[in-house]
This record gives sequence, structure tokens and C-alpha cells, in this order.
Amino acid sequence: MTHATTTDIQDDRPRIAPEPAKGGLSSRTLPRWSPIGFAVVAIALGVGISLAAGWHSRIQWGLISALLFLTVSYVVTTVVENQRQAKDRLATSIVWVCFLIAVVPLASLLWTTIVRGSERLDGYFLTHSMAGVLGPEHSGGVYHALIGTLEQVGIATVIAAPLGLLTAVYLVEYGKGSLAKAVTFFVDVMTGIPSIVAGLFILSIMLMAGIEPSGLMGALALTILMLPVVVRSTEEMLKLVPNELREASLALGIPKWRTILKVVLPTAIGGITTGVMLAIARIAGETAPIMLLVFGSQLINSNPFEGAQSSLPFYIYEQYKVGEVASYDRAWAAALVLIAFVMILNLVARGIARWKAPKTGR
Repeated sequence: MTHATTTDIQDDRPRIAPEPAKGGLSSRTLPRWSPIGFAVVAIALGVGISLAAGWHSRIQWGLISALLFLTVSYVVTTVVENQRQAKDRLATSIVWVCFLIAVVPLASLLWTTIVRGSERLDGYFLTHSMAGVLGPEHSGGVYHALIGTLEQVGIATVIAAPLGLLTAVYLVEYGKGSLAKAVTFFVDVMTGIPSIVAGLFILSIMLMAGIEPSGLMGALALTILMLPVVVRSTEEMLKLVPNELREASLALGIPKWRTILKVVLPTAIGGITTGVMLAIARIAGETAPIMLLVFGSQLINSNPFEGAQSSLPFYIYEQYKVGEVASYDRAWAAALVLIAFVMILNLVARGIARWKAPKTGR
């Protein structure tokens, strides 16, 4: 007699594949270009609905299209794939919508400034001042304001950068106890100080000491605004330096001050430079301290220690206040120069940060 084993027995019953659980994985997937398709459909529907409702604002068109984009992407992904993928796509779509909402106004502002400012911006505009030029006239330039901005920002940087660097080194390398906590607290408070308050502080000193307005006074107010940014950015960069580097240097018998100078600072110099450049870009557009302390001038004054000066932000405000077509053109051109100045600083900061970044091996 032969005995049948379980392997010899064949089950001829039809096998039915189990259905995927609700919210589980699904083999159907949308193509990679599906978000673009959702966006096109949402924009078409949003514009159509807005026109049918009689809404002519492009902001309304954009908001309705954004809501429709989120709805269409979630519904289609739920039907084609599954609810889990739909939730993931919805979160990704929300991030993209928020990004576009933040970028579109900035891009619109930049484009408007380039279009309006390029009409007046030329070599003559960059090399002449407003001396003897009346508001309705189409002559005049921004040279005196550009000189004032460079000198005032330069003086503020010369003062604030070393002070901020040394303060950050103290907080990271030496600071302990109540004094370090107090310094950190006041740095945080200074970060939120309005520019007009810094200007009023320097103005009170000027009134008590009988000091006349000058570019130096404006630079001191800009220093107050720049200092906490430098301290905070430098402090964060120094904290990123691995402690192993400090310990290795100290283990070789190198003093602490030399370790900071030769090991810590060179390692973090890229980030420190970036922070300083961003602080310069932050103060380059300040207007309130210049109005209070520098007073503005139509003439070229290359001496920041004596007499009134101008600056690019003050020049823009001054030309806009005139209210003439020619003055508006000069204001847009000066705004374009200021934006270019800030963008160049950011590019320089990124270049230095990449150049000084620690080299990593394979």
C-alpha cells in the first residue's frame, strides 16, 4: 500500500487573490507628470469659474486655482491609487502652494522693479548727483546716495563685525553663569528692536552732546541693528564646530585662545562670513535712522564724519515724496540699484561660504 503525502495532494479549487485593504498599498500609480496636469486643470477651472462669477482680480484667480489644485490632486489620487498616497500627495501639494504664495509676490516685486528701474538706469544716473536738479527735470542721478550708503554700511560693518564675532566667541567658548545668560537675553531683545528706536537712541546722544548730523551717526544706528544679527549667526556657526577638534587641539598642548584662533574660527569662517553679509544686506535698506541722523543731502559728501549725507533708501523716499513723473523714475532706478547691491552681497556670501566650506573626502 502506498501512502499519499501532503505534497501529492493537489488542490484544484480556484484561487482568489485577496483584495487590498482600504488605505493599503495599490499597484496602480499616477504618472510623474500628474501634478503638472492637475495644475493645468486647476488653473483652467479657476480662471473659468472666476470669469463666470465676474471676478477680475488675478489674486482671486490664483487662490481659487490653488484650492482646486489641492482638491483635484487629492480626489484623483484617492480614486486611482489609495487614500494613503492621496494624503501624502496632499501634504506635498500644500507645501508647493505655500511656496508659490510666498514666491509670487517677491517675483512680481522684482520684475516690476527691473522693468520700471531699467528705463532710467544708465551710466549718467550712476555718476551724477541731484545738485541743482529740480523735481520735474529728467536729469540727476544717484551717485551721492550710493556713496553715502557704501560709507555708512562700511563703517557699521567695521564696528559691528568684530564686536559681534568676539561676543559670539565669548558666549560659545567662555560664557557660563549669569553674565552669559544676560548677554544672550539682551542680544535676543536687540534682534527685535525697530530701526526707529535705534535712531532715536543715537539722536538722544546727539542732542545731549551737541553733535551735528553726519554719516557717522547713521552708521552707529545701523551698528545697533547689525550687531545682534552678527552675534546670533556667528554663535550658531561656532556651535556647529565639532568638539573633537577642540579636544584634539587642547590635547596637543595648544592654548585655548590659539585653538579658537587657528582651529575653531577657520572651520566656521564660511558660515560666519555668510552671516555678516546677510547682516549687511539687512541694514542696507534702512531708512528711518538715516532720516533722523543724516538728514539727507542733494550734494556729494564723501566725508561721513561731517555734514549731511544721503543714502539709497532715503533717496528713494525723497524722490517718491516729490510726486513728479521724473522723480518716480529716479526712485524706481534707485530701488533697482539697492536690490542689485543686496543681491551682489548675497552672491558674495554664498561664494565665500562655498569657498571656505570644509572639504569632505570620499
